[in-house]
Amino acid sequence: MFVQGVGATTLDDVLAASGASKSQLYQHFDGKDALVRAVIDHVGERIIRRERDALGHVSTIRGLYRWRDATVQRNALRDGAYGCALGSLASEVSDHDAAAREALARLFGEWQELLAAVLRRVQEAGTLPADASVDQLATGLMGALQGGYMLAQTARDVTPMATSLDMALAYIESRTIS
Repeated sequence: MFVQGVGATTLDDVLAASGASKSQLYQHFDGKDALVRAVIDHVGERIIRRERDALGHVSTIRGLYRWRDATVQRNALRDGAYGCALGSLASEVSDHDAAAREALARLFGEWQELLAAVLRRVQEAGTLPADASVDQLATGLMGALQGGYMLAQTARDVTPMATSLDMALAYIESRTIS
């Protein structure tokens, strides 16, 4: 599903890749929608764990730039191909599967909250003013990240992703107290 997309992946493809029988598949999933939701949960858990590890101790603007560098570098290993796994799933299933859309919204919210937590720590350190809305800044940063993933995917080049994140971080940095 990550490589071919949800729509292009059949249950026969899943059976061939997994080596499972149809009866084994249907023992765990009542159809493709249930399987897709399990994929969302699995992929989401992996991404949130990775981001929690990457962002959990960041408390400076410089740390956010290091996170940006690692994120862009990781995406560069595939020349930007495939974009964000959660973003790709969201674009494929959100319009026709309410349960999947809700799961994806929860995961994106959790990811955005990790970014907001970093910004709160930066604010608590006195670097961001107390009246700066960390939730709005995190929304902008998440938008730059997801848009950057999409632009890198279509260009097969991470430069647009790096530029998007750089602009979001430069805006956040412009709000800092000298």
